[in-house]
Amino acid sequence: MAPSAQSSPKVTTPRSPKMIPPYYPRSPRNVSAFLSPVPLPASNTPQNLLPLDSGSNGGPQQPPLQSASPHPIKQSQHSSIAKSVMSAPGMARSYSAGKECTEWLSPPTQLYPGQALTDTPATTAPNSPRIRATTLDIPGLTKSRVSPDGRIARRDIGAKLVIVMVGLPARGKSYITQKVARYLNWLQHDTKIFNVGNRRRIAAGAQDNLANSEPLHPTVKPAGPATPATLLHGTGLFSPKALSSLAHSGPSAGGHRRTDSVTSVDIDGGVDQSASFFDPANKAAAELREKVAMETLDELLDYILNQGGSVGILDATNSTRERRKALVDRVREVAGKELGVLFLESECHDQQLLEANMRLKLSGPDYKGQDPVKALEDFKKRVEIYEKNYVPLGEHEERAGMQFIKMIDVGRKIVTHQTKGFLAAQTVYFLLNFNLAHRQIWITRHGESLDNVVGKIGGNALLSENGKKYAKTLAQFMDVERKKFREKQLHKHESSHMPPRPGDTTPPNPEYSNCCTQDEDGRPLEKNFCVWTSMLARSTETAQFFDEEEYDIKEMRMLNELNAGVAEGLTYVFLPPSLLIPGPSDSRPSYDEIKRLYPQEYDLRRLDKLHYRYPGAGGESYLDVINRLRAVIVEVERMTDHVLLIGHRVVARVLLAYFLGLEREDVAKLDVPLGTIYVLEPKPYGVEFRAYNYNSETEWFDFQPDFKLKNEEQKDIKVNVKVAAST
Repeated sequence: MAPSAQSSPKVTTPRSPKMIPPYYPRSPRNVSAFLSPVPLPASNTPQNLLPLDSGSNGGPQQPPLQSASPHPIKQSQHSSIAKSVMSAPGMARSYSAGKECTEWLSPPTQLYPGQALTDTPATTAPNSPRIRATTLDIPGLTKSRVSPDGRIARRDIGAKLVIVMVGLPARGKSYITQKVARYLNWLQHDTKIFNVGNRRRIAAGAQDNLANSEPLHPTVKPAGPATPATLLHGTGLFSPKALSSLAHSGPSAGGHRRTDSVTSVDIDGGVDQSASFFDPANKAAAELREKVAMETLDELLDYILNQGGSVGILDATNSTRERRKALVDRVREVAGKELGVLFLESECHDQQLLEANMRLKLSGPDYKGQDPVKALEDFKKRVEIYEKNYVPLGEHEERAGMQFIKMIDVGRKIVTHQTKGFLAAQTVYFLLNFNLAHRQIWITRHGESLDNVVGKIGGNALLSENGKKYAKTLAQFMDVERKKFREKQLHKHESSHMPPRPGDTTPPNPEYSNCCTQDEDGRPLEKNFCVWTSMLARSTETAQFFDEEEYDIKEMRMLNELNAGVAEGLTYVFLPPSLLIPGPSDSRPSYDEIKRLYPQEYDLRRLDKLHYRYPGAGGESYLDVINRLRAVIVEVERMTDHVLLIGHRVVARVLLAYFLGLEREDVAKLDVPLGTIYVLEPKPYGVEFRAYNYNSETEWFDFQPDFKLKNEEQKDIKVNVKVAAST
């Protein structure tokens, strides 16, 4: 939850005006291809200024402006560049990266007695009679004239958000960004990660690592194949001829390659990206890294302003005030002062967690395939270089009225300051329920019900005889799998070494540990196992064979099946004659009662199942289910124990969509048949995913090797989370 106004009474950021034009031009081109420098007019420079890069003691501070009027002075918050965004066919850009850090930023608005903090921006003009509110927008739950579907309207820039990551390497920044982006996208807020490191590797010539590098974002749809030309077009770092050459060269024809020494220079002329590459004394490398960072930010702003994005996440170290100031300058020059900027810093104080993070970093694109001992030595040198210049977020940012979040030990402690807006509050809420614990998440539908036998949807039917057999086998299967996990957990603990040994390639799972999670010998304690069902009979009956002394069993209304309103208890599918109930024809269920009784609703649902809401009392849509499952998802993210969720068709679809980052158009089409159980084990760089099918002949579950999710037409569904190999 976002902190209350009383928790940070000192300062607040300037309130921003509404944007006059209702729409922004959509451009298919990369923002860098058509941005042109536009100088700021001298008259636009504020006079009451606060230094952003002053020392930690704050230095001399300017007194607040005095006014003869008892009301605050109203000023236009838009620069000429921001206004051009609303009226010109493209965005304008000026290069702030090379500016001296003695420049100034506007101070936070001074609070007068009785004046409260607010998310409502100030008016565009001093005499404007109306203030535009930027409150919550939730697809499927809110609507307005400018946003009939609940998505943030293009003109409401103040409701959008730029998240800027801060932190040293191996602090879990990329893991955090991927989790946050997946959560916000699942809630239907368009979010995209812009990874500076991936662009830097290409710009520095590390083309051979491109194919094995982490994706920019688990839910990004790339415009085309990832090549130097597509990633660096418009950066100004290469000429068109050089880009073309890079695009058509193979990994060994100019790509950066490491030797076993790790610190050697690329023999083919690329830029060596060992620790010396990150030394500030290396001016050429520093200039390249700065340019790549600014170009990546330009792409992020284009996504927010021109492509309809709601949240853009800049994933980089951003470890100095100079870099952070340059980023804020660029955002303000391009988008004005409405667009929210939230800094998110990750720190690791726990030595065991930090060492585990470092081990994981060695399996990343910069060190993939290298000797772990030599790679760790080089990586530690890189971190030492960053540490010399690293300035964490703190009092300086508080005095400047900046929004920020500090995560310590990936969720052990959270510090927030001045977080404003619905999306920033949702981000804080999610991060407050966050951990790296290694555990299993099981998802399955209930056993076969009596309504399943005759093809009815909804209702509250009991289990059939086959359903009861499934329930009994499920409890026995969970007993076995729980013991297997414990054995694997202890083996992994015994075989994880830090520092790594030569040939050791299995990194430990980073998890904050204390006396509550370990025994006296330092071994991890056995985890509890939760079983959650809906409150419908077919779900609760599926959990009836679990031993309540060994499993924590709980019913949750949030896990109930989607309510079909007027269609509850009707049939959607063709019923063969053998399944028709004997009796008069008018008393038997037809092959598709919904299509016969509600043909218009039937067609509307087929056109857009995700957004369609059933008419009638209690009728729901998939978006309604997503929003009521939010509390379940956050609780699963918070807990460190195993959990089995016994749900229903729609519930299983929505849960799998979150954990595997499915495309929105695939959520309502996912095939989740009865008798299948899915297991997910969260990993730092993805998830381990397996599936088992119930075998009625053996009354056991058969592992499905090379399992792939299918849609209702049995076509493969794209999974946007990296699926790790089973171990």
